[in-house]
Parts: sequence; C-alpha cells; structure tokens
Amino acid sequence: MVSVDFHSHTIFSNDSLTRPESLIATSRRRGLDRVVITDHNTIAGALAAHALDPELVIIGEEIMTTRGEILAAYVTEEIPPGLSPQETIKCLRSQCAFISVSHPFDSWRSGAWKLEYLLEIAPLVDAIEIFNARCMIPAGNQRASEFARQKHLPGTAGSDAHAAFELGAATLLLPQFVDPDELRIVIREGKVQGRLSPFWVHFFSRYAHLHKKVV
Repeated sequence: MVSVDFHSHTIFSNDSLTRPESLIATSRRRGLDRVVITDHNTIAGALAAHALDPELVIIGEEIMTTRGEILAAYVTEEIPPGLSPQETIKCLRSQCAFISVSHPFDSWRSGAWKLEYLLEIAPLVDAIEIFNARCMIPAGNQRASEFARQKHLPGTAGSDAHAAFELGAATLLLPQFVDPDELRIVIREGKVQGRLSPFWVHFFSRYAHLHKKVV
C-alpha cells in the first residue's frame, strides 16, 4: 500500500517553508509515498519538484475553469485557466490525465462549485476530492463525500498544503500504481487518512500570494 497526498502546492521563493526541496524532504520524512503537486494554473513548480524526485512527485495542476476548480494528476501539458469545465476536461483527457474536482462544496473558496454545474461534469471525471484538510467547515468535505457516493465516484484526499509543514495532513492509502490508468483502477480501494488543518494555515496562502508579487 502507498500513502498519497493528492493535493499540494509548491512555491518558487527563497522561503525554506515553501521551496520544492523542502516539500520533498518533508514528504519523505513523513512517510509519504507519492505527492501530487497541483499549483494553481501552472505545472512549473511540479516539474521542478519532479526533476528532483521523480519517484515521489506526480505532476499535477489545479485549474480554474469558468465554473470551479478542476484537480488533475499526471499532467504533461499545462492547461490555462478560464476555459469551460468541459473544454478543460477534454484537454486533460487528451493527456490521459487523472481528473478530479477539488473542494467542490467549500463555499469559502473561489473555486467551489454550484451543484448544477458539478452535476454536468460528474460523468466526465475520475474522482471527487472528498477530504481536503484546508476546508474551513467540515460540512464541505461531508457534502463532497456524499455527492461522490451518490454518483458512484471514488474519492481523493489531500492536504492542500501551501507550506511544507502541512504536507500529509490528509492522504489516501492505495494499492501500488505506476501510471494514471492503474490509478483509475485502484482508486476505488482508497482509504482516507487525515485531519483538518487549523484555520491559521490560510494565512500562509495569503503570504505566498503577496510574496510572489514581490519576488
């Protein structure tokens, strides 16, 4: 079995809390087997981290569509933001990427989904993120889990880490897999392990956003 954090971020800066090397070292120290790095609308950080540790890092992207955010793993070509969900999914399918939906019912996030739009894409995705450690209200994860159950979709879990110390807060325990096709097979056997992060971790997201503007 392998422990997978399906949702994490890396930030290019000199801050030891956020640079790719620190994320990799922390992942290894915490016993994570795979980490999907899903920066917002870019794969640059994931590519840099993957080059340092290709066994650990899966290249992903969190993509803002016109309706909400899509979370993808095994991305080979960066997808721009601002496309429709259907067009985004079509682009990801052409890469054989693994496609999920990040924190669909977390109303505190700009990438949350209205139910009507989520229902439209449910038949087109591989999974729903059913546990996000950064959800401000636990009901958001509960609603996502119930939606996945109703639509017979498997679930993913992730820390949504924006700093190294958040890594592994939420993971999915899975049988071994080596590519997106195998992931699609074993994902239904996943077992969520994790806890919600404290509310103050969101200050790191704000810090990272401001820091990127000045470096």
